[in-house]
Amino acid sequence: MQLPFHDRYDDLYRDFSWRIPEDFNIGRAVSDDWAVRAPERVCLEHFSPDGYHRTMTYRALADRSAAFANALVLLGIKRGDRVALLLPQSFETVIAHVAIYKMGAIALPLALLFGVEALEYRLKAAGAAAIVTNGFGFERIRQVRNRLPMLKHVISIDGANGDALGFAELVDSHPSIFDVARSGPNDPALMIFTSGTTGPPKGALHGHRVLPGHIPGMQFAHEGFPKAGDKIWTPSDWAWAGGLLNALLPSLLLGVPVVSSPAQKFDADMAYRIMAEMKVRNAFIPPTALRLMRSVSDPRSKYDLTLRTIGSAGEALGRETYEWARRALGITVNEFYGQTECNFVLSSSGGYGVTRAGAIGRAVPGHRVAIVDDAGDELPAGEPGQIAIASPDPVMFLGYWNDAAATEKKFVKNWLLTGDIGRQDAEGYVTFEGRDDDVITSSGYRIGPAEIEDCLIGHPAVQLAAAVGKPDVVRTEIVKAYIVLSPAHSPSEALAADIREWVKMRLSMHEYPREVEFVESLPLTTTGKVIRRLLREKAAAEDSNLGQRAT
Repeated sequence: MQLPFHDRYDDLYRDFSWRIPEDFNIGRAVSDDWAVRAPERVCLEHFSPDGYHRTMTYRALADRSAAFANALVLLGIKRGDRVALLLPQSFETVIAHVAIYKMGAIALPLALLFGVEALEYRLKAAGAAAIVTNGFGFERIRQVRNRLPMLKHVISIDGANGDALGFAELVDSHPSIFDVARSGPNDPALMIFTSGTTGPPKGALHGHRVLPGHIPGMQFAHEGFPKAGDKIWTPSDWAWAGGLLNALLPSLLLGVPVVSSPAQKFDADMAYRIMAEMKVRNAFIPPTALRLMRSVSDPRSKYDLTLRTIGSAGEALGRETYEWARRALGITVNEFYGQTECNFVLSSSGGYGVTRAGAIGRAVPGHRVAIVDDAGDELPAGEPGQIAIASPDPVMFLGYWNDAAATEKKFVKNWLLTGDIGRQDAEGYVTFEGRDDDVITSSGYRIGPAEIEDCLIGHPAVQLAAAVGKPDVVRTEIVKAYIVLSPAHSPSEALAADIREWVKMRLSMHEYPREVEFVESLPLTTTGKVIRRLLREKAAAEDSNLGQRAT
């Protein structure tokens, strides 16, 4: 699972080969194995705003997860049952994850930001037998409990409450020795629902192999990870593939302490404070959060940062954010790419000389990535097409839960089609242009929104931006931009005109937004991705003379 020692990317890619054990269980690998080798090694640290931070060792994680696994077994949870986790970043979240893997059940992480209907849909679709949550989550589950006949147990980390069992009471009342289920790489371990940006969410089922499959990407993006003193934090919800598989589980597997922090709306100053106070050396920060962090001027003079690496994924990072991080943080952000079904397959790595503003990067060692047409045929360098990953691949999902037709549709020939549009140059660098559904067709041109949004972010008045196609009788579609302004700026017709001109002068006459609309916020998934589908629907429903229109 380790990257071979090389300084050059070409040698690294050539000499890498997969060695995933036939007997591999995620729960045992991230707790028990370390508890034997280094029981007092710290694996988790929790940031508390009051300064009273807590730590947990691998011994404690192994013992408490074993006890919780015993409790689940006695509650009737069996191998293959789905156990949901509706929790913030916390020690209890990790203990529950590890216990579920140890017993051969399937973890179903869910975001606390989900509304009642979204939770009901996912719990019902997955047929969850139990859920571990907190008091906040319990109140939401209580509203739909009578419509979830398969949900037998609700367990709360905030203690017993009516129909909810107490998490701590279960852990404390069961033995801390557990016979870990024998699991192979393809045995189901984890189900993560897709974000639903382009349709109903689907449950992507992963085997235990998914964790070792992420190690080359982690070591590549974080430049030799782990190195002495490394410690990682992400503001991303651990319910998302990004927070779980791009930070938490791989770091635990590699013996790197993971910092958790209380759930909250993202706050740039608090993010800097967490990283400074906890001596974070490695961070996974999605592009949207990095853009919000630009609001803090000269962060290195305000905060004692010890950052070594930053990885970013979820949306296109863009040239503007890439260059801001170099100036403001003194770090080259290593962008990487994947999706719920097949994650961490492309990456940049400044330490290995693979970095280019505006590009995602190149194929991570161990993965084969290409640009293909709809028939699954590889396209020449420079031509746009779907980003595709060659099958088989350790990080590739086992299939969509109870949806063989959707699983089959995801593959053409030996390629997994991502639905994302990109270009690959002669050196292998891939540039992301947008999802196939997001591509704008205007006056005969096919326009990806990522480049427009990156350009918009460079305007001093713009904090966040999204570009979509709006139906137009003359041009098929026009480019419309939805803009969240920086705090010091106010909407005006003059500012809209200035923003249009900014893009026109920097990109082209056919790419600038003919309409600009200022909004308070953008619709985001729980993973921080812009839901452009909602903006396209909004734009299509508008009268053609609304918005700041330019001819």
